[in-house]
Amino acid sequence: MIEDILLAVAGAAAAAAVYVGAAARVVKQYERGVVFRFGRLRGEVRPPGFTMIVPAVDRLHKVNMQIVTMPVPAQEGITRDNVTVRVDAVVYFKVVDAAEALVRVEDYKFAVSQMAQTSLRSIIGKSDLDDLLSNREKLNQGLELMLDSPAIGWGVQIDRVEIKDVSLPETMKRSMARQAEADRERRARLINADAELQASKKLAEAAHQMAEAPSALQLRLLQTVMAVAAEKNSTLVLPIPVELLRFLERATPEAPPAAAPPGPAPEPLPPVEDLTGPSVDPAPRTPPPDMAA
Repeated sequence: MIEDILLAVAGAAAAAAVYVGAAARVVKQYERGVVFRFGRLRGEVRPPGFTMIVPAVDRLHKVNMQIVTMPVPAQEGITRDNVTVRVDAVVYFKVVDAAEALVRVEDYKFAVSQMAQTSLRSIIGKSDLDDLLSNREKLNQGLELMLDSPAIGWGVQIDRVEIKDVSLPETMKRSMARQAEADRERRARLINADAELQASKKLAEAAHQMAEAPSALQLRLLQTVMAVAAEKNSTLVLPIPVELLRFLERATPEAPPAAAPPGPAPEPLPPVEDLTGPSVDPAPRTPPPDMAA
């Protein structure tokens, strides 16, 4: 009798152990458990830790609540300014309602991936090339809103969306490079012209200042000579400008004319004798005898 009781107790214990082993489940910290009983959603979502279900009746589905990083394949499209580009992105999302993620959509990861691809193509068609290259933050926000609206009904929350890369045709890259080079050359010329204008104004002011003080020009000349001499050249050519000569001429005082030294008085000249005498008329010429006959 006692042996039968012991056997019954052992059998019950074994059955209980088998039942506990079949019914015991462990939900990890980053997971949530959803129980379906005969295909119907049962009770609340099971929290992390040890939990029990009814064997052969309940089915426990574990849903990962971590943030999922999903790359979006590169999508080719035409921008609003008729430029063909290829754009790829990455989507960060997580499940906020485990029951809705299992009941509302068949595969929430696949659904989010397809929705991200279509939204990315839509963003490409609505944007200009300059916006895709320089205004990505605004496009990321718009893409996030487009994804978050339907995903919230699936128990999924879009955490962040970012455009990774924008691929351009080689011809477009060369055109943009030439445009950037031309723009930089234009700015360089404007800066150079502005520098020349400022330098000319400063030189004009210096010229007016030197005109008021001519000695300043000579000091500037001496400074230039010192700067050239500092190079230790073997030959130094010193030009003498005309202004230096004029400055020296104005700086030198004019001396009064020297008086003649006193000497003996000059002797008077002797009178000139008139050697011409009285004037005599010439005698008339007599023709020869043969000519008179």
